[in-house]
Amino acid sequence: MGYNIGTRLIEDFLARSALGRCADFREVGEVVAKVGFKSFLNITPNVTHGAQPPASSPTRTSMPPPAQVNAPGSSFTLQFDENPLAEFVELPEEALEGGLWFSNVLCGVIRGALEMVQMQVQATFVSDVLRGDESTEIRVTLVKYLEEEVPVGDD
Repeated sequence: MGYNIGTRLIEDFLARSALGRCADFREVGEVVAKVGFKSFLNITPNVTHGAQPPASSPTRTSMPPPAQVNAPGSSFTLQFDENPLAEFVELPEEALEGGLWFSNVLCGVIRGALEMVQMQVQATFVSDVLRGDESTEIRVTLVKYLEEEVPVGDD
């Protein structure tokens, strides 16, 4: 849910922000939180990064070496102080027991947007205040970098 929204929002995001390519997945987390969420939902979640990968050369390449994809630092957690999608919402017990994550559309938006810029990610809810947790957190993990493909006949 939300994947198609993300595939369209990324175009608007790139046009408005005029940002270049991110150097690493850590920078992706910062941009998603501080620019993306601020632009579209007017909130800025806190970002917590996984352990840093070993230091490498400071070159700015479009694709890191494949060994770094599953390395430490290929994930981040977004912690929301407020979630505008959850305001004025109270979930019934049946929905909680059935496994409903009310704001799951955000995970789909993140996944769709990052896939359009050649990053396959897994975005999942860790906790949600609507489910009785103390905070709302989304974990984003890099699965792999995608190869850019030229459509057939566009050589």
